[in-house]
Amino acid sequence: MMVTLRKLKREIDSIKARNARVETEKAWETSWMRKLILAVMTYGVVVSFFLIAGLPNPFINALVPALAFILSTLSLPIFKVIWLNYFYKK
Repeated sequence: MMVTLRKLKREIDSIKARNARVETEKAWETSWMRKLILAVMTYGVVVSFFLIAGLPNPFINALVPALAFILSTLSLPIFKVIWLNYFYKK
């Protein structure tokens, strides 16, 4: 019987550790810091491309995709709710 209790305790501890990891990852995925980092990286890559390609106003024009990214992250939670309510079937 003690072996079974020890095994159950290990399984419970494993589940708790997994839940903590999942919560941490979810917090990162939905954080403003992550969104800001991705927007800045997007801006930097697009500016670099525009400069290399010799396109006009690279610093201004690169704002469009970076702002589009931020806008898309703001609208995604709405679409997630719709998807969960109307399309996701367990």
